[in-house]
Formats: sequence, C-alpha cells, structure tokens
Amino acid sequence: MAGYQDIVGHLQIKEQLKSAVEADKVSHAYIFNGPKDSGKMMLAEAFAMALQCENNDPNGCGECKSCKQAMHHNQPDIIYIQHEKPNVISVGEIREQLVGDMEIKPYSSKHKIYIVDEAEKMNPQAQNALLKTIEEPPHYGIIMLLTSNAEMLLQTIRSRCVRVDLRTVSNETVKKYLMEKHQIPDYQANVAAAFAQGNVGRAINLSTSQSFADEKNSVLSLVQKVKDIKVSDMTEKIKEIETYKDDMDEYINLMEIWYRDVLYFKSTRQPKGVIFQDKLNEIQKQADMVEYAGIQKAFDALDTARIRLAANGSFELIMELMLLEIKEIYQWQR
Repeated sequence: MAGYQDIVGHLQIKEQLKSAVEADKVSHAYIFNGPKDSGKMMLAEAFAMALQCENNDPNGCGECKSCKQAMHHNQPDIIYIQHEKPNVISVGEIREQLVGDMEIKPYSSKHKIYIVDEAEKMNPQAQNALLKTIEEPPHYGIIMLLTSNAEMLLQTIRSRCVRVDLRTVSNETVKKYLMEKHQIPDYQANVAAAFAQGNVGRAINLSTSQSFADEKNSVLSLVQKVKDIKVSDMTEKIKEIETYKDDMDEYINLMEIWYRDVLYFKSTRQPKGVIFQDKLNEIQKQADMVEYAGIQKAFDALDTARIRLAANGSFELIMELMLLEIKEIYQWQR
C-alpha cells in the first residue's frame, strides 16, 4: 500500500480527501470512479491508511502500527471484499464479507473500512443488500466502491455516496515520473505517456512491456517504409502485421500517433512536441513530403480500417486497402 506521496497527479482529489480527515467530515460511503490502472486503488488505500492513522496524520504518518499494517495489507479494520467468480460479486459475498461483518465493531481502530474493487460487478441483489447498509451505517463504518463505470451502480447507491472522479494526469507529469522513478529512457517514456492518455498505471505497464515495444517497432517500421512497399510485396507485409491481429486497435492508435507527429511538425516546425523523438529526422522528411490533405487521408484510412475491423471484415482485405490508401498520400507528392 502506498501513501499520497507515492501517487502521481490527482492533486485536487488528494487535497479533498486530506481535508475531509482534517475537518473530521468523512462520509460513510465513497465511489472512486475511473479507468483501469488510473489510481483508484492507490487513492482509496492512502485514504484508508490516513483514516486509521494512530497519530491522526491526514496524510497517514507511515510510522504508527496501524499505518505499517496498512502498508503491508494486514490492517484488521481495512477489509478488501473478495469474489470467487471473475465477472460477478454475489449477494452472498456482500452479505457475508461486508453487511454482516460491519455489525462487528472495529478490532483496533476508529473506523472499519471496506474496499470493494470492481464494484460495477455487483449484481442487482448484491447492490440492494449493500444499499441498506449505506443508508443506515454504524458510526464507524466506511465503504469505498471502486469502479470503472459508476453508471452501473444503482442510482440510489450513487446518490448516497461521495463521488470521486479521477481525471487524467498530464503527459509531462507521467513522462517525468517514468523517467525518475522507473529509469525509463526519455524517448520511451514519451511514447508510453502519450499512448496511456493520462493513465499512470497503464503508462508504467506499457513502458516496461516487451510486447508493446515489439508492436511499436513494427508500427515504426511500417510507417517509415509504407511509401516504398510494392503491391507485389503487400501480402508479406500484411502477414507481419497479422502478428498483432488481437491488438489492432492499439496498433492503429500507434500509427495515428505517428501521423499526429507528422502533422504537428509540419504545422509548427517545433521538435519538442513530437512524441516519437527518436524518429525526428524521418518525421521531418515526411512532414516535408506530404501535404495536409494527405495527412488527413491517412487519418481517414486508419479510422475506416478500425470501423471495418469492428464489423468483422476480412483482416487481409482491410489491411490491404488501408496500406494502399496511405501509400497513395506519398505518391501524390512525387
């Protein structure tokens, strides 16, 4: 478990939670809403640690027995709700682990805190069982619902909880964190931060993933050579792309970042804003080679390919049409 100081970004949320502890105005129920790996669990755990801190430190002192237990995930009054089935949290699990357990007073702390991860997986019966406890909690009970889709929770639950919506973290903040805390090279951190779109956990995973590195290298090879691919060699190139068939949305996103760089450099002539910094020379060449209309045509080709793939069209045909349309933007300029 990490404290607030280990959480990247989310400054406003951290201040909101710390102020609630300082003012002793803590709600009995919270919803932490945000995408996967956006920091929901880290924020909830840091908040829980601070709430249970024996020194009443709104940040969590990190030194008292309770804080140390919390950091090692063995604080007896911070309870994580478990569920056996991967896609559902049942009414039995909520009744046994939360509703019934909350009737027992805290073991050693001021509060008894329940953290429900993936709360959107609670079935209607489980949510209804939880609702009564949220409406009439004991004074020591606090429930934290973590979800990637708050709208899947009953309106009656949402209306009785303090909602904490996680915003994206700036690319520059994410990049700095990757470089300083994880020793990721700047050009690699740049791509991971841009691709993660403000999701710190995702950026960490991408920056250390060999499969993502391989996929990125495949994309970079393709976008640099597409103008020279002969129609007779198209089938072989499509076979290479097919390696990433299960991640084509990600593959196309990387291609879009490339043409975003080309467009950015063409319009600003500023290297600093380019994401693929280690390919700056090639980006400059393409920016000089392709007109604005051509770059837009590339974006359109990528969008069309994504739509056709979602409709379960022929992979080989979709890729061939995409590559031919992109190849054409360079031929316009010759």
